[in-house]
Amino acid sequence: MWNTYFPQAGLPITFQYSADTQNLPIVEAPKGHRCIIAQLTQVQRGKTLCIQADSVGCRGGKRYTNFTDKMFPGFECFLSHNEQGEGERYKQTPELAAAALAQLPALPVKGENLIFKRWDKLEAEDMPEVVIFFVSADILSGLFTLACFDNVAPDAVIAPFGASCASIIYHPYREQLDGTNRAVLGSFDPSARKCMKPDLLSFAIPFNKFKSMVSQMEESFLKTATWDVIKKRMGSS
Repeated sequence: MWNTYFPQAGLPITFQYSADTQNLPIVEAPKGHRCIIAQLTQVQRGKTLCIQADSVGCRGGKRYTNFTDKMFPGFECFLSHNEQGEGERYKQTPELAAAALAQLPALPVKGENLIFKRWDKLEAEDMPEVVIFFVSADILSGLFTLACFDNVAPDAVIAPFGASCASIIYHPYREQLDGTNRAVLGSFDPSARKCMKPDLLSFAIPFNKFKSMVSQMEESFLKTATWDVIKKRMGSS
């Protein structure tokens, strides 16, 4: 059905927390900094990854993957700037950065293993928490509109500030746990965009929401002449 309405679009990937490794090799600890977004290219190509806390080579990433409930000391200056003016400058002041981080509670997980699988690699026993797409504008428009199809609220899709790993892991997982089930548009983080193709953004969907979206595809705008025009453009790109 995915290829019917989104021709030549890649399959999504998923993640779940697990108490065991599912007999997968654990991703080795990096020797230096490594963005988890770069690692997920392997998953998009069909490789399943088992990630533990030591596998994450970014200190902020350890927090957004829910392997720790604390940020490293001085993160507010890293996100903004220190007294010497050094930092990412994504927030105006360290105080503002600290206040933003304080709004992100620690989330419970079901095990120390974070398993990433492409959709076609899922087994019957898998219980994914979130489905993640890395897509261009036309596909994104379809996913966005489908996410809003059965929802009266204007914010069925949210775009919270944060690192790219926060937008595909922390925030949609929080939506899944809270039962609010809003989809998350993201990967605006310039630091992580260096690891991505320039025309892609992420769209991460709590699994419960994703199931309802799939069940409604056949009654939605995807069957209209309007979407046929977009489909033809996708297929010819």
